[in-house]
Amino acid sequence: MLARVYSCAVIGLDGVVVEVEVDYTQGFPGMTVVGLPDAAVQESRERVQAAVRNVGAPYPRKRLVVNLAPASVRKEGPAYDLPIAVGVLIYSGILPPDCVEGTMVVGELSLDGTVRHARGVLPMAATARAAGFKRIVVPEADAAEAALIPDIEVIPVPSLSALFFHLTGRKVIPPYRRTEVESAPIFVPTDFGEVKGQEHVKRALEVAAAGGHNVLMIGPPGAGKTLLARALPGILPQMSVDEALDVTRIYSVADQLPPGTPLIRNRPFRAPHHTISHAGLVGGGNWPHPGEISLAHRGVLFLDELPEFGTRVLEVLRQPLEDKVVTISRAQGSLTFPANFQLVAAMNPCPCGYYGDPARPCTCSNTVVTKYQKRLSGPLLDRIDIHVEVPRVEYEKLSDDRLGESSARVRERVERARQIQRQRFGAEGQSSALTCNAEMRPAEIRRYCALDETGQRLMQAAMNQMQLTARAYHRVLKLARTIADLAGSESIQPAHLAEALQYRPRLMMGS
Repeated sequence: MLARVYSCAVIGLDGVVVEVEVDYTQGFPGMTVVGLPDAAVQESRERVQAAVRNVGAPYPRKRLVVNLAPASVRKEGPAYDLPIAVGVLIYSGILPPDCVEGTMVVGELSLDGTVRHARGVLPMAATARAAGFKRIVVPEADAAEAALIPDIEVIPVPSLSALFFHLTGRKVIPPYRRTEVESAPIFVPTDFGEVKGQEHVKRALEVAAAGGHNVLMIGPPGAGKTLLARALPGILPQMSVDEALDVTRIYSVADQLPPGTPLIRNRPFRAPHHTISHAGLVGGGNWPHPGEISLAHRGVLFLDELPEFGTRVLEVLRQPLEDKVVTISRAQGSLTFPANFQLVAAMNPCPCGYYGDPARPCTCSNTVVTKYQKRLSGPLLDRIDIHVEVPRVEYEKLSDDRLGESSARVRERVERARQIQRQRFGAEGQSSALTCNAEMRPAEIRRYCALDETGQRLMQAAMNQMQLTARAYHRVLKLARTIADLAGSESIQPAHLAEALQYRPRLMMGS
């Protein structure tokens, strides 16, 4: 008797319903899995056979064929173990044929029948609800994650035997009831109050947080660039529920959700090492998985020692910085991952780190300095709104016991500025996709970044003297709009524009 159980495959960040069919064919006892399975799915034969026997159920002495349909969709990972085992039990007549009607089943099996954690349960539960399933059977460890999706019943199963008793009605497993659990943050930011000195850099980061702008910090070693970058997430606005679900879905697919944290409520902070590969940064693999820029979605991507990153690795950032998504193409097809992150980069001015430092002489020649700085292309630097120098901190400031302004105080101003932007972009209904000034397109710039006569003269002089590109011109206007929002001003004043122009890069220091 042909048995059918429904499961789910995850392609990119989306789920696809998979029909698991179990039947028999002529041949020696065993199991054949077809339907484009990867090695982990093929190995389910041994896991399912051992699990079924270890829970006390007879395993059919026939040649079983398991088909995972649609056959055109690649199946990867061990999450098909549980639906295949249920299909075998239905085929054997141990479970009734209609016991999993309207139910999606996912989970990995251990040899003793215990159901293990599965990757990507959140998009699977969303797919089940969208496809009209009434309930989803998931590993007990993943029940809280699946329960984030409303209007679907979540059955948490600890083992194959527990699921068997549930489906036969002998011991029903109650549906998981969602509770508000305090999740541990995946990153704990530094408080702004702990950073000594660097008031102008803190101001630049406040402007960056208020408008979602990218930042490049340049300074000698030990000046506090990394500490300042790690403090930025602490002044960013709290994520909305939709943003939190968006980020959690990415971490679920990448199998990086911390234990006991079904929902990520804090903005991500990712700091990959400069030896990272191209695929590690943007995503990749035989069948692409999210990279660091997608894991930083709705949060901060911190690149320390920016010139040390490979040229090819840095250049792939240009498209995600503009489009807020990254598309990875393979022979089997292309996948698009979200990449709406805030780039914060840090670099030394030269290989020794002390070019232009007033206290310690630089040991690099001008040629070496110029070559080092030219590892960063003009088009990449043009996409960074705020360039700020981070000088060494004087002893008097370091030894001062007084704390600076706390992150909580700065965050209040950032939240007010973001609220102004949300009202601005949501008021007319046609810019609802925008969340901050950095995302403005030319039409919004023309509408919301108008300059008075003094501002136009200032901007014209800056265009000529600083040789700004059209992109840099628009970025200066967006930055000035953010500074005006922080000041509570309805229009961009010359002082706001002047501060925005101060954040543009100077000529190369080594040239």
